[in-house]
Amino acid sequence: MNYRIKQSYRPTTMAPNAMVTTPHYLASQAGLKVLQEGGNAVEAAIAAASTIGVVYPHMNGVGGDNFWLVYNKKKKELKALNSSGRSGEKTSISFYKNQGYNKIPARGALAANTVPGAVAGWEKAFQYSQTEMNGTYGWGQLLQTSIQYAKEGFPVTPSQEYWTNVNLDQQDDEFRHLQRFSEFQRIFLKPDGLAYQAGELMKQHDLALTLEGIASEGSAYLYQGELAKLIAEDLQNNGGLLTYQDFLNHRSEWVDPISIRYRGCQVYNVPPNSQGFASLSILNILNHFDLSYIEEGSADYYHLLTEATKLAFSDRDQYLTDPDFSHIPLDELLSVKRGMDLASLIDLTRVKKLEKQLDPKGDTIWLGVVDQEGNAVSLIQSIYHEFGSGFIPKNTGIVLQNRGSFFSLDENHINSLQPKKRTYHTLNPAMLFKNDEPYLVYGTMGGEGQPQTQAALVTRILDYDFPVQAAIEAPRWLYGRTWGASSNSLKLEGRIDKEVVLNIQRRGHEVEVLDEFTDVMGHAGAIKIDEKTGVKFGGADPRGDGAAIGF
Repeated sequence: MNYRIKQSYRPTTMAPNAMVTTPHYLASQAGLKVLQEGGNAVEAAIAAASTIGVVYPHMNGVGGDNFWLVYNKKKKELKALNSSGRSGEKTSISFYKNQGYNKIPARGALAANTVPGAVAGWEKAFQYSQTEMNGTYGWGQLLQTSIQYAKEGFPVTPSQEYWTNVNLDQQDDEFRHLQRFSEFQRIFLKPDGLAYQAGELMKQHDLALTLEGIASEGSAYLYQGELAKLIAEDLQNNGGLLTYQDFLNHRSEWVDPISIRYRGCQVYNVPPNSQGFASLSILNILNHFDLSYIEEGSADYYHLLTEATKLAFSDRDQYLTDPDFSHIPLDELLSVKRGMDLASLIDLTRVKKLEKQLDPKGDTIWLGVVDQEGNAVSLIQSIYHEFGSGFIPKNTGIVLQNRGSFFSLDENHINSLQPKKRTYHTLNPAMLFKNDEPYLVYGTMGGEGQPQTQAALVTRILDYDFPVQAAIEAPRWLYGRTWGASSNSLKLEGRIDKEVVLNIQRRGHEVEVLDEFTDVMGHAGAIKIDEKTGVKFGGADPRGDGAAIGF
C-alpha cells in the first residue's frame, strides 16, 4: 500500500529517561522539573495539572473534574481514578422546571450544580504515589509553580485571548456575555473591560491565595473548611444549589480500568460515568477490518472511522450515565461479538443514518507523563465549556465548572438529573499496552471529539506506523452536531485532499471543511515508549499551546 508522506511541522520529541506532554508549555516545564529532580510520574502530573489550571484557565482548573490512569511499574498495576463531582443534594428536575426551565442553564450559578473534583483527584493520586510509588515530594511543593504563576503572572496565550473575546459576545446571552458575572469581569478583563491580549501578563491574586491554602492544608481546605462554606454561600445567594454538605460528601474513587484487545495490544480507558467505553468501542469495531487494505488519509479511511464512531456513539447514548443509578452492560458492549455485530452494519460505499443527541461540548486539557522508572500517567481535566459556568465565587478565584448543565430534565432520560449523581462525562484518558507494558500514553481534549481523535492516534501509530508527532498533526475529522447546529455534519480539516472530500460527500456525508489546523479538533498528545531501548517519543498538538519535553 502507498502511504502518504508522514511528515510533521515539528519533530517528535525524544528522550532516554522521562517525558511529559501537555497543551501548555509552562505546565510541561513544571512537570519536567519534578521529573528531573527525581519525582515520579504522579508527582509530575500534579505539578503540571495544577499549573495548567492557572495558565490555561479557560479550559480547566480548581473548579473542574479529572480522570486518571496510573501505571505503577513496580507493582505492574494499572489503576483508574474517577474524580468527577456529584450533583448537589438539593438538585432536582422539579426545581428547574418550577422556575420555567426545560433545560439546565449553561452558565451561571444554576449551571454550577456539581461539586468540583479536581483537587480531590490530585490529592488521592498523591497519596497513592507516596505509599505505593516511592514518592519523594511534599504535597505543598507540587503546587508551588501554580502559585507562582497565579501570584506573579503569566503571559496570556492566543487561545485564552480568543476564547475570552468569544465569550464577551452579547448576541447570545445564554452561552456568551460572561462579563455579566462580576467576578469574571474583575479577574479576566482589564480595567477598560477588554480581554487580555496574547503576551500580556495576567495575575490571579484570589486564586493564588486559594492554592496556597490547598498547598498548606490539602484538599480539606476546599472540601471541609471555610472555603467550601464561602463557595456554597455565594452560590446560594445567586440562586445556586450546592451546599456545604455537598462539598463535605465529595469522594473520589479508585475504579477498575476497562479494556479491549486491538492488534495484539491491550487498550485501557476509564469506566462510566466516563465515555471511555465509546473510545474502546470504536477500536473494537475496527478490529474487524484489515486496515492494510485501506489507505490512511483516503476517503475509505475517513468514512470507515466515521461510521464506526456513529455505531459506538449509539451504544454510548443509550447507556452512559452514573453506574450507581443504572446498570451499564459493559462486558456485552465491549465484547468481541458486539464489535463484530456493529462492524457488519458498516457499508463502505454509503453512510448509515443514525440520529444522535446534541453533542456534549468539552474545553479540556489532557496530559501524559512517563518517568525514569517506567511509571506512567494519563490525565484529563476540565471545566466543561470554556470558562465553565462563568460563575466565580467571590474572593476565591475559582471558575466553577458547568458539567452538570449536561444533565437532562427529562426524568425518563438515561442521564436525567437526580441528587448526588454524576453526569455523563466526556473526559476519558487512555493507555495502550504491548506485552503487558505501557506502549502508548495518549489522549485529547474536545468533548465528543475525544473518542474520534483517540482512534486517529491509535490507527495512525499502530496500523500505519506514523511517528508520534506526525500522527497528532495529521488532518483530523469530527462527526457530530455542535451547539446550535441543526444537523450532524462531518467536519474535515482543510488539508484533506479535495478529491477525497468529494468522494466522502458522494457516500452521503454532510461535509463541512474547516481551517487547515483548527482547535475544533481538540488538542491531542501522546507518548510512545520503545520496548527495547526505553526511549520515550513525545508529541504535542500545534492546534494548542503545548510542548512535549523530556530528558
